[in-house]
Amino acid sequence: MDKCDITFFVPCLNEEENIIPTIETILTAAGEAGVSYEILIYDDNSTDNTVKIVEEYQKQHQELPIQLIKNNITRGLAYNYIEGAFLGKGKYYCAIGGDNDVPREWILAILKNLNLRDVIILYFERDTRHKIRVIISRLFTKLINFLSGHSLKYYNGAVHLRYNVLRWHCDASGFGFMAELTVRVLNQGASYMQIPAPMYKKKQKIFSKAFTLHSILSVSHTLLKILILRIKKIVFNL
Repeated sequence: MDKCDITFFVPCLNEEENIIPTIETILTAAGEAGVSYEILIYDDNSTDNTVKIVEEYQKQHQELPIQLIKNNITRGLAYNYIEGAFLGKGKYYCAIGGDNDVPREWILAILKNLNLRDVIILYFERDTRHKIRVIISRLFTKLINFLSGHSLKYYNGAVHLRYNVLRWHCDASGFGFMAELTVRVLNQGASYMQIPAPMYKKKQKIFSKAFTLHSILSVSHTLLKILILRIKKIVFNL
């Protein structure tokens, strides 16, 4: 496949019930927006039928630009995210979890704003998630803003120029790596825009798979790195 407007990176681990609805949500949004795209599905060593389900879907829809990458061991979100950027061909790079938690309206809002900025940030204008998740998310955002010196409304899930992802070496494994990536590219002068996410009424889980001890330790590591980036920027203007 030649270059396209956007590469969708879809990580999944034991998502046999959710992966096809996730794919079809992306297809619907991309079709409405009229953009060229590809979908990279990274199965991180699932033990259920996720891989078989995706392979069967590929056989039935061979015309679609869907590629399945199967890991023999669990690599983690950050590792797969960077690997997908090297494999992809899109100008922009967008991560959509394979748990079918991102609605069509959100993806469409992103796609309608491609090519306007280097970084596109979707934030919750009215956060309808469980109160505990809302509190944790807001605290995380405030902490990142304090440590980095920026004032964004949300950090996780930003859509980047794929080129900027390729320039960055990742040594984290938890979901917090996306905040570090965003801080790094903004520190280097990347342009950005923040757009409010359309209302979403689907009932979400109190805790996602990101809330594990391993992820918490990884996020702590990321926070330290963001603080170091702030110090380097102040002292060395880097």
